[in-house]
Amino acid sequence: MDPADKDSGISLAELLAAFSMATDLGLGQPMEHILRSWQIAARTAGHVGLPPEQQESLFYVAMLSWVGCVADAPEVGALFGDDIAFRSDGYAFDLAGASAFRFFAGHAAAGAPMSRRILAAAALVATGGRNVVRGMQSHCMTVSTMAQQLGLADPVAEGLRQFFTRWDGRGVPEGVGGTDIALPIRLFHLADVVEVHHRIGGVDDAVKVARDRRGTQFDPEIVDAFCAIAPDVLPDIESHSELRDLIADDPALRRQLSEQELDVALESVADFTDLRSLHRAGHSRGVADLAAAAATKMRMPVDRVREIRRAGLLHDIGLHGLPGTVLDKSGPLAATEWERVRLSAYYTERVLARPPALARIGAVAALAHERMDGSGYHRGMSGSAIPVSGRILAAACMFRALTENRAHRRARTAKEAATMVRDEVRAGRIDADAADAVLAAAGVGAKRRTGPSGLTPREVEVLQMIAHGASTVDVARNLGIAKKTAGTHIERIYTKTGSSSRSTATLFALRNGLLDPLDL
Repeated sequence: MDPADKDSGISLAELLAAFSMATDLGLGQPMEHILRSWQIAARTAGHVGLPPEQQESLFYVAMLSWVGCVADAPEVGALFGDDIAFRSDGYAFDLAGASAFRFFAGHAAAGAPMSRRILAAAALVATGGRNVVRGMQSHCMTVSTMAQQLGLADPVAEGLRQFFTRWDGRGVPEGVGGTDIALPIRLFHLADVVEVHHRIGGVDDAVKVARDRRGTQFDPEIVDAFCAIAPDVLPDIESHSELRDLIADDPALRRQLSEQELDVALESVADFTDLRSLHRAGHSRGVADLAAAAATKMRMPVDRVREIRRAGLLHDIGLHGLPGTVLDKSGPLAATEWERVRLSAYYTERVLARPPALARIGAVAALAHERMDGSGYHRGMSGSAIPVSGRILAAACMFRALTENRAHRRARTAKEAATMVRDEVRAGRIDADAADAVLAAAGVGAKRRTGPSGLTPREVEVLQMIAHGASTVDVARNLGIAKKTAGTHIERIYTKTGSSSRSTATLFALRNGLLDPLDL
């Protein structure tokens, strides 16, 4: 079997469930908001005639409906300030007519001086909210494209293009309403809103908002069905395992991704993450490819190279919790803004915490901003506590970011970026070997280094193998060398490191960051 066709151990449903928690951050909601909304919609679906074969579409519609909010995040920020606060506040309003006017006008240029806010509100009225409508259209088209990239059925993409419609036809596109809206979308429209109101105000508040918007935003039949069974439909907010169990128990959601399919899906997630900023398009892919090339130069095993590339694709997924007003700020960040930036690495790890195969990638991804002297985030790890994979990712992320434009500075040339990375090595913040490999992979040259205690690259490779239990015969077979040659490598390793056994050699490797603690 081609290695690319092997089962990755991750299903598409599990991956999108994880991604939905990053989307929750962008909505200003607690993690699992979207998962709970799906649960409400799925429980209501049987009472309004959703065919069993459409339950799968309902899940993917729920997981992806809000993903497109990243596509217009910079535009929303320009119009309304903090895009996360804007979306969070929107759950309290029925966004049509006078209610919509109060909401949009009240949030125009939020955070700016009053004079600018007045002008922004006036411009919004004068244009009839044209830019808002354009943003909604961009959202829908972008997310439907993602559904197609993921190989989802046409009804999912078609439904996602209707996300901003309303039962009364006053949404986007205008005039599309009633039963012309796909039933999964109508179910999610209700569930998305009542989940928030239930979490804040209990069952009574959830029922009230459903009835208040009956026949306007929401399908009357769905509202009536929901209100009749609301106490049974609304999930236990304290439950954390039930939602994942529901996914695992649903045969329609067990579509496992092959290794190749997982890479494609992660690339799509990376591309959408980068859309949160005007200046970051291609950043995650660039970091991933550079880190993987550097890992290859350091002779890391093929499966570890693949893991590092995947971690590179996901290393910034936590930025969904960072508003564009901070991400694209042209001046210095305030202390509170820096705290939000530091939290993004925590969110990366938290979002990717399940399933186990994804958690391992997430554990590496969350290391991208750690520094060898302990000055990084979010854990403030230092020295040998940072595995080699994390050191490579940190160096690759730094170099790639330096060569990209940011709101507060111009892009550096590759030569300038290389000099700055070497400065960070001298300052003790970036690992020297990782930096050399990254710079060599980037084509800007680097000095050839030996490993700690003068170990050659091949000796480092052998040390990693014997630390994982490989015998002399195993080393010879895996490297395609003679048993005598393998024995010579091991003897030299022991001599250079002052080791007398596999155990002491393993401790040396750990202290010098040559092993990934995740493997032990």
